[in-house]
Amino acid sequence: MQIYQRLFKLAGNYPYMLIRPKTKTLFFLSVFISSTLLSQAHPVSEGYQKPTDPLVVQNLEEWQDLKFGLFMHWGTYSQWGIVESWSLCPEDESWTQRKPEHGKSYDEYVKNYENLQTTFNPIQFNPEKWADAVKKAGMKYMVFTTKHHDGFAMFDTKQSDYKVTSPKTPFSKNPKADVTKEIFNTFRKEGFRIGAYFSKPDWHSDDYWWSYFPPKDRNVNYDPQKYPDRWNAFKQFTFNQLNEITSNYGKIDILWLDGGWVRPFHTIDPNVEWQRTIKVEQDIDMDKIGAMARRNQPGIIIVDRTVPGKWENYVTPEQAVPEHALSIPWESCMTMGDSFSYVPDDHYKSSQKIIETLVKIISRGGNYLMNIAPGPNGDYDAVVYDRLKEISGWMEKNQSAVFATRSIAPYHVGDFYYTQSKDGNTVNIFHLDEKAEYKAPAILSVPIPEKVNPKSVRVLGVPAKVQWKKSGNSLEIRILQDRSALQYVTVIQIKQ
Repeated sequence: MQIYQRLFKLAGNYPYMLIRPKTKTLFFLSVFISSTLLSQAHPVSEGYQKPTDPLVVQNLEEWQDLKFGLFMHWGTYSQWGIVESWSLCPEDESWTQRKPEHGKSYDEYVKNYENLQTTFNPIQFNPEKWADAVKKAGMKYMVFTTKHHDGFAMFDTKQSDYKVTSPKTPFSKNPKADVTKEIFNTFRKEGFRIGAYFSKPDWHSDDYWWSYFPPKDRNVNYDPQKYPDRWNAFKQFTFNQLNEITSNYGKIDILWLDGGWVRPFHTIDPNVEWQRTIKVEQDIDMDKIGAMARRNQPGIIIVDRTVPGKWENYVTPEQAVPEHALSIPWESCMTMGDSFSYVPDDHYKSSQKIIETLVKIISRGGNYLMNIAPGPNGDYDAVVYDRLKEISGWMEKNQSAVFATRSIAPYHVGDFYYTQSKDGNTVNIFHLDEKAEYKAPAILSVPIPEKVNPKSVRVLGVPAKVQWKKSGNSLEIRILQDRSALQYVTVIQIKQ
C-alpha cells in the first residue's frame, strides 16, 4: 500500500495521471504501476487558452483528425544505448544514472559523452524506409528531435559546432548529413504533417550551464536576474536556432517545445514536484519566439509543454493515457519499446497492446504519438518493422473508425470504446479483451450511446452481413462467420 499512497500523493489533485519525462516506465494508475517508485509527476496543464488565430484553429482541427503519429528520439547517445541526455543531469534519479565504463567522474563522463560526436556515423540512415513502413501502419504526422537537452543539433545550425553537420562528426561527410532536412523532406513528400521537437534548455551551452559554476540540477546554473547579459545571450541563441528550423526546413506544422522548467517564474505550479525545483526566473520570451515562428510558418501549432497559456496549443501527457475524455486538444506521447531512446534489446510492445492503446486514446478525444528510436547504425530494430506490418494489416480494415473521428459519450463502458464521425452519422464501437491473444466472441451485447438509432450495422473486416437487433440502449450482434479475421479488436460500425 505504501507505493499507492506515495503515487497518489505525487499526483496531488490529478490522481488519474502520473507522468515522468523521458523514462522507461508507464505511469498511469488505472493501466499500470511500475515496481520502481518514481519521484516525478506533472498534470495536464490547467489554464488552457484556445488559440484565436483562425489558421491555427483550423490546423488544430485538422491535426485532431490525424490520430496516429510518429515520434523519434535520436542523437549521439544512441551509441551508448542510454536514456537520452539525462545522464548529464546531476540529479540523483534512476533515469540519470551513469555507467562507470563511460567515465569514473562526472567531468570525465561529460567529456566522453560529448566526444560521442566524433564517432557518430549512422551509415544505414534511410528515412524513405521509415516513412514507407509507418505510413502503411496508419501514421499521418511525425515529430523529430531536432535538438534534445544535451544540446547536440541534428540539423545544420550556424549557432554551434556541436551538431551532426560539423566536421568533427564523421557523418558530416555523408550526403544525408543534415538529418533533420532529410527526414522532414522525406516524410513531407509522403503526405505527413511535420513536427519539430526542440529542447528549450541546452546543457551544452555555456550560456545555460555556465562553466563558471557546476550544474546543480536540470535548471540554469546561475541566476539570470543577476547575470542578465548571459541570459539574454542564451535567449538570442535559442531564438536564432528556432528561426533556423522554422525558416530553412520547408513547411513545419508543429513546433514541439520540451524542457518545461525553462518558463516564467510566475507560471510555476507548486503542486507539481518537479516544478518546485525551479528557483530562478527562466523566461525565454515565448511571445517573441512564437511571433517569429508564426511569421515563418503561418498557422503553425506551437506546443510549449506544461506551460499553460497561449503557446501551449495542445497538451501532452507522457507515457500515460488520461482516464477520462478531455475537452481540449491533447496527445499522449508513448514509446513502442520501454525507452524513448535506443537501447539494445529493448522490450517492444505487442501489436495488440499498441492498437488497444490507440483505441483508448482516440475514444477519449486524443492523438497517439508513438515513439520509435533509431539505433546508432541509423535504422530501427527489425522487430519494429514486424510490429508496423502487423498494425498495417489491422489499419487496412479498420481505418474508417479511427481517422477524422471524435469522442462520443459514454466514451468507454466495460470492454467497449466509442468514437463517432465528425458529422455524427457514424458511430464506431471497439471491443477489447486485453488478453494475450484476442478472440472475437460469436455474440456481443453492446451498449450504445443514447439517441443512437441504427439503420445499419456491420463489423469491419467481416464481409458477410451480421445479425443484429436493438433492445433499449444495447445491440445484440451475432458474428457467425469470419471471426478468425478479427485480430486484436472487433470494430462495430453503426450508420444512423
